[in-house]
Amino acid sequence: MNSFMREMPVSFPGLFPDLEINIDPVALHIGHGIYWYGIIIAMGFLLAVLFCSHRARRYGIEKDSLYDLLIVATPLSVIGARLYYVIFYLDLFRNEDGSINFAKTVAIWDGGLAIYGGVIVAILTVFFFCRHKGIKVGAMLDLGCMGMLIGQMIGRWGNFINREAFGGETTLPWRMRLWESADHFIEVHPTFFYESFWNFVGLLLIVFVIEKRRKFDGENFLFYLFWYGLGRAWIEGLRTDSLYLFDWTLLGEPIRVSQLLSVILCVAAAAVLIYQLAFRKHKQSELYVNQVR
Repeated sequence: MNSFMREMPVSFPGLFPDLEINIDPVALHIGHGIYWYGIIIAMGFLLAVLFCSHRARRYGIEKDSLYDLLIVATPLSVIGARLYYVIFYLDLFRNEDGSINFAKTVAIWDGGLAIYGGVIVAILTVFFFCRHKGIKVGAMLDLGCMGMLIGQMIGRWGNFINREAFGGETTLPWRMRLWESADHFIEVHPTFFYESFWNFVGLLLIVFVIEKRRKFDGENFLFYLFWYGLGRAWIEGLRTDSLYLFDWTLLGEPIRVSQLLSVILCVAAAAVLIYQLAFRKHKQSELYVNQVR
């Protein structure tokens, strides 16, 4: 990203003509720097943990089990998010002779984490952890997906401070103005906000609608995959910094990895939800929380 852009103010001229926001992405200039992005991610993680621990009993999950899972899942998810990014931006981590610069691959302080990588590893960790502990996987995923929505909702504001993860140019009233040089700006889709708001609505739907009528363990999680996949597929198509599936194309266009994955997850989750709700009969006694009681 243009380093000049990080030093210039961000504004929304169609909504607040006189307001300019200019926050240094580095909160504390110590060592490699303590970035607002990391602080915001940590805040999102903390709020997600507090929220999930408060609702754990509704799913038959003990708080200690939740904390034990987080101790394992958190570092593994960071590794997964980094690995996902490195795989699809591999050319950025090569030396001049084509070999991989392993020092660069672990330098997460230079940026480069992909949400989907973290989510995939988190889901796998939940599966193996719950199988080991004798906890129903669907119940833990139903609880954890709300935490993921909170983390993703808050974390996107770190992208705002970094002046990244924005969309193509637009003239819509809520357009975001970014400066590429001292005399040239662009006005773009604030896709960071689109995704943050989309996740907020998804969280509300789970808490106030899905959870109250939950018929089987895994229902919240399937709705999360459907909702997040639907929104991300649309939003990813607007972004200018997508990860691409190597040099593969579809109908002459490069394939955006996260958009493709979002469409697959959305369709698959919708199909399973329809099958479970329309063609399967579920008893309340089958829910893990009721089995625990």
